[in-house]
Amino acid sequence: MSALVTIETPIKGMDCAECTEHVRRAIAGLSGVASVEVFLAAEKAVIRLDPSRVELSAIREAVAAAGYSVPETAPSGAKSQPDLGRRMDFLLAGLFVVVLLAVIVGEGLAVFASVNAAIPLPIGLIAVLAAGFPVFRNVARAARRGQIIAHTLMTLGVIAALTVGQWVTALLVVGFMRVGDYVERFATDHARRAIRDLSALAPQTARVERDGREMEMPIAAVRPGDLVIVRPGEQIPVDGEVVAGQATVDQAAITGEGLPVEAGPAAHVYAATFVRLGHLRIRAARVGPETTFGRVIRLVEEAEAQRAHVQQIADRFAAWYLPIVAGLAGLTFLLRGDPLATAAVLVVACSCSFALATPIAMVASIAAGARRGLLIKGGRYLELLARADVVLIDKTGTVTLGKPQVTDVVAAPDCRWPPDEPDMARHDPRSAVLRLAASAERYSEHPVAEAVRAAAQARRLPLADPLDFRALPGLGVQALVEGKRVTVGNRRLLDASGLTGPASPDPREGAAVSQEHEARGLQAAAFTDAVTALEREGKTLLFVAADGDLLGVIAVADTLREDAPAAVAALRDLGVRHIELLTGDHERAAATMAAALAVPYRAGLLPEDKIRIVREYQAAGHTVVMIGDGINDAPALAQADVGIAMATGGSDIAIEAAPVALMRPDWMLAPALLRMARRTMRVVKINLAFAALYNVVGLSLAALGFLPPVLAAAAQSLPDLGILGNSARLLRDRG
Repeated sequence: MSALVTIETPIKGMDCAECTEHVRRAIAGLSGVASVEVFLAAEKAVIRLDPSRVELSAIREAVAAAGYSVPETAPSGAKSQPDLGRRMDFLLAGLFVVVLLAVIVGEGLAVFASVNAAIPLPIGLIAVLAAGFPVFRNVARAARRGQIIAHTLMTLGVIAALTVGQWVTALLVVGFMRVGDYVERFATDHARRAIRDLSALAPQTARVERDGREMEMPIAAVRPGDLVIVRPGEQIPVDGEVVAGQATVDQAAITGEGLPVEAGPAAHVYAATFVRLGHLRIRAARVGPETTFGRVIRLVEEAEAQRAHVQQIADRFAAWYLPIVAGLAGLTFLLRGDPLATAAVLVVACSCSFALATPIAMVASIAAGARRGLLIKGGRYLELLARADVVLIDKTGTVTLGKPQVTDVVAAPDCRWPPDEPDMARHDPRSAVLRLAASAERYSEHPVAEAVRAAAQARRLPLADPLDFRALPGLGVQALVEGKRVTVGNRRLLDASGLTGPASPDPREGAAVSQEHEARGLQAAAFTDAVTALEREGKTLLFVAADGDLLGVIAVADTLREDAPAAVAALRDLGVRHIELLTGDHERAAATMAAALAVPYRAGLLPEDKIRIVREYQAAGHTVVMIGDGINDAPALAQADVGIAMATGGSDIAIEAAPVALMRPDWMLAPALLRMARRTMRVVKINLAFAALYNVVGLSLAALGFLPPVLAAAAQSLPDLGILGNSARLLRDRG
């Protein structure tokens, strides 16, 4: 037996969830097919098969036998035209109204009855068969497979009308069946449009340097390792690392963020983003479908595989609905003996409205979210997000920036600065402390040293080259800086070096203490209090000394993201009952961060502790959302009902780690996500309620004889139009 492989093939002609199930069964019935998933919005099937036992030609034949087709090439990703789409909406609605009015008038004036009497039945029968051949063929194919489809009932209605000689009625029903098919295709096309708009952003060509020559080639011909040239105004065609050049890059296609970023040597850039100013030479790492943008498109296309619970209920109901309608039609005939009323019951039933109610809304919302930097991997997660009442938040890298930064610099009082120290020592002692520390740490690779150097660079302080540099593991560093022995380290290094800081005055000296000495004592006490306060906040303290004299203290901490407190407050305003900070950090750092967010916290947690906390909330009946950075929180993200990974510029780990990824580190996306989920579920519920109400009213009127078959067929497309219009609002969702 050969190894199983996965292939993708486009499918044409699918209009609703019922169609995808027919295609799935047709392909799954082939020998050698292990599994198959069919996606309505993406118009494709993903098939896992044994290539030695099944060929593509067999798949084509099976799909064709089900009433659909496999085109030779995948559908084009051409950009849709929104203005044309809106004009088609109005045209379709106007045409439908005109035809419906004509039918109503014709029925009322008995025009159709006159035509029916004037033309022989055989001629009318030929017209009905010719107009409805594609429909009747699909019904016959379904019947051979033992399946009942929506057109089966309408075909029975046509047969009922022909049985009593009403061929004009039958012809009009067939006409409205064809119109209904178009409406369903038009409705699903609206959902597909958002995916096509995403696909249209994918780069098609790249300018590559090979053998010393620049050449433009299709993106499929580009290989990892190629050197790609991107000029001002051009699209970056690959994921890769900048090897030369400097540019302003618009990353909206990946992150949804409108503000551009600066990219230079060693920076990572992403396909489908644009160089606005400058130029870049990029070493390609990923190309085509393997790029971050390519994976985003694939995940959005396949998002409907993760069906919401409400969608599964609607699909099961649609499967039972058609037999129920057939039974109701039979009961109508038994009680009333009216074949036209029976035909009207069969014709007015609209099972596709139930099947369309959920997926159109879900796909529209997921695609709209992807344009904003919200990557949602299925409708079921939107449903869970809509009812989330617990949000658990990781600290490091999620509500914090994930790397240490200098937050405070405190200069010790009465420092004996050497005579040759720059004037800043007298006028700005804090900058002098920071300059000496950054100079001593200049070649250290420790993250804290990077934070000190970054702070000095931000203040544009001139650094000196250290000599005799020594790293003291677990303590700090020592180096000669401009002839001074500079020590930078923690309190243990301070104690080991015998540096205790400025001494407070001896109270036994009483009145003999001079005013100057008293002032120095107050300064020393203030310095000690400041250091103690920084330690209580959980910050990492670096004590800086030169030639045995303590010069000051630098506080380093992982700082809170500026937008996190406002986002947490917005989540609370949305009705989230429990918001809690979870961290493996120590108690003091956790307390400081939790106080800034105004939430409770738990500190010193291991990954298994976070999983346990998630399970505790779930056992109590809560719907739990876990927000992490997608790296060290993967177990808790997987355990939560919905895991949300906070990405950084399209982080691979964040995209793969959780059902939902925020494609840029913007905390305001979290409440926007919950608002979008709740709005989506409101739209779905309205769609289902509308479909249910329409069918109840329509079936009742038809069974009682108030809705003739012609009007029943005309009204059969109304639910699809209503669902389309309601769901289209989600494509314009801006949070």
